[in-house]
Amino acid sequence: MSYKRSRYFTTSSKRKIKYLSVKKNSQITVVFFHGFMSNMIGAKPTAIQKFCRKKKLNFLKFEYSGHGKSSGTIVEGNISIWTNDAKQLIKSKVKKDNNLIFIGSSMGSWIALNLLQIFKKQIKGFIGISSAPEFLEKLMWKKFTKKIKKKIMTKGIYHLEHGGFTYPLTKQLILDGRKNKIFNKKINMKIPITLFHGLNDEVVPLIFSKKILKCCKKSRKKLIKIRNGNHSLSRKTDLGKICKELNSMVFDYF
Repeated sequence: MSYKRSRYFTTSSKRKIKYLSVKKNSQITVVFFHGFMSNMIGAKPTAIQKFCRKKKLNFLKFEYSGHGKSSGTIVEGNISIWTNDAKQLIKSKVKKDNNLIFIGSSMGSWIALNLLQIFKKQIKGFIGISSAPEFLEKLMWKKFTKKIKKKIMTKGIYHLEHGGFTYPLTKQLILDGRKNKIFNKKINMKIPITLFHGLNDEVVPLIFSKKILKCCKKSRKKLIKIRNGNHSLSRKTDLGKICKELNSMVFDYF
């Protein structure tokens, strides 16, 4: 999938966010949140966009600052900034009377979960894929050596080499992550919440999805474990299961 028909949205802080909004005169808008160092043209947002087009649902996807074709660099961003930019974009591009279904992938679930309460009057469902809220602290900082931690706190940045990629982790990103906790909150919303997690996820352990569901006291919740599924969950069979669940969420619960 290319960036064809995508546009830029300028935030109140003058960041230019690349986005694509597909409107089908539906009362339902599906919003996709991608992961850390990812973008909006991968297999998952592409498959979900095609599904929404087929089912005549509104669809919105975008890229955080420092990601894809959005302005800025990744080292300038953090969870609070990306959450606030997403909030502004959704408020600008989605009608107030539209029902919302959020779909978050990895870190995208963290951003989406941050916004549930803000859009509580509109939100009607959430799908998490390999969800990774609080990953900065629990998957990175706690596993770093004292030497690495000292480098981050003194130099302000550490370049983590993992899986053939380089992840620039800044001091301000780590500290801001601590202000955006999810696991100590209660999500008291009577909405369907479905989480997908691969049993061979090499990045985020299954316990993360289980802990999210523990926060959801009133939701119609379920955890779908994908046998042999990795962190990406981008195989044709994975995408089919995700779209099937989205279909059920839209047409069974509404």
